[in-house]
This record gives sequence, structure tokens and C-alpha cells, in this order.
Amino acid sequence: MSQNALEVVDLESWYGESHILHGVNFSVKNGEVVTLLGRNGAGRSTILKTILGLTSKRLGSVCVYGQESIGMPTYKIARLGVGYCPEERGIFASLTTEENLLLLPEIASGGMGLDEIYDMFPNLYERRNSPGTRLSGGEQQMLAMARILRTGAKLLLLDEITEGLAPVIVQKLGEVVISLRKKGFTIVLVEQNFRFAAPLADRHYVVEHGKVVEVVNQNELAEKATLLNEYLGV
Repeated sequence: MSQNALEVVDLESWYGESHILHGVNFSVKNGEVVTLLGRNGAGRSTILKTILGLTSKRLGSVCVYGQESIGMPTYKIARLGVGYCPEERGIFASLTTEENLLLLPEIASGGMGLDEIYDMFPNLYERRNSPGTRLSGGEQQMLAMARILRTGAKLLLLDEITEGLAPVIVQKLGEVVISLRKKGFTIVLVEQNFRFAAPLADRHYVVEHGKVVEVVNQNELAEKATLLNEYLGV
């Protein structure tokens, strides 16, 4: 298996006629957590969607575990071991929590069983028979994350998982990210909440105008704090 779970080189992307990404470059080693930071509209979520082939056109190179995926349809990219948690969560309102968990197909061996998932997310066990419409925003976010853990995906693309959630839920999600890392998952976080992301990630990629404009390693956070404040407006 390639040392890099994900390697993105000169990635360009379009929504229709709109050219959004302009040569994105970054890589993620097996077992790392990295973030894509930036202001709204910088192109961070589009990077995740482009990796998955969900934009109208893309150019460049996206290698997933050493396999070039730029010409693959989305379902084949997923089968390389990629799990995607979209910002809109995508919970099926008419299904119970447990039915939502069981819905996704297995794409690789080694996916978590229900007992392991419920151990990680006790709230979901308590609400396992509740329909999606009855779940709080935090519970829906937990469900959206938990659902992809059943599939066997080892590279997780998580889009704005803390947005609009109470601090106690944000703290819980941070604990989950740490736990998943210890289990060997590789995680790419698109985050607006820098305080949440800062202690979790090995490396931060700052995105602006559809490009990666700065790379900040964990041990450089203090010395580059002013620069990050300028980019992020935090």
C-alpha cells in the first residue's frame, strides 16, 4: 500500500462554466489527520467533492492509496476506501437511526460493527429506533459520521462536521476524531472552527481562491499564528 493515502497534484475543477479550483496540491500520509482551512467560498468543500468526482469537470491527479482516480466514476473512487461525510449530512428522515446505519453498502473489509459504533456513539444507541427527523443536529452529525464507518472506508473526508453544534457535541466529535486516528483511519477535515481543528491535525492546508496558499505543521502553529489570523480572519 502506498505511504500516502491521498496525493492531490495540480487539481482543477469546475461547476458548469465556473472554474473553482486552480491547481490544488496536498498530500496525506496513512494515519494522518489534516485540515483544509479557509474562509467561506475559498474552495475547501469543492476539493472534497472533486476528489470524489462530484463536480462537472476535473483535471490533474488524485491518487488514492497509490491508484490514480481522476478518470474514475464516483462509485469506483469510493471502493478504493474513501468515505465522505457531506456538510448537509444526508440523513434519511423516514428511516430509523439503525436503518440509516445499515443502509450503506460495504466497500471493503474491516468496517465497524454496530456494537463498536454504538460504543463510540452512545447517543445513537439510545436513539437507534428514532426516525431521522427526531434526531437533534448533533445526533444527525454523529449518525452521518458513524454511517461511513460501517463501510470499511479508511480514508475519511469530513466536511464541516462541527458547524452549528453545541460546544459539548463539538468536544465529543473531537474525541471521536482522536479515537478514529488511533484505530488507523486517515482523515481530511474541512473546518471553519480552528480551535476545534488545531489540536487534532498533523498539518493544516490553508485554501484561498481555489489554491493551497500555506502549509502549517502542528509544531509551527505558535510561530505562524499571526499569518493564520490574516488568512482566516479568526
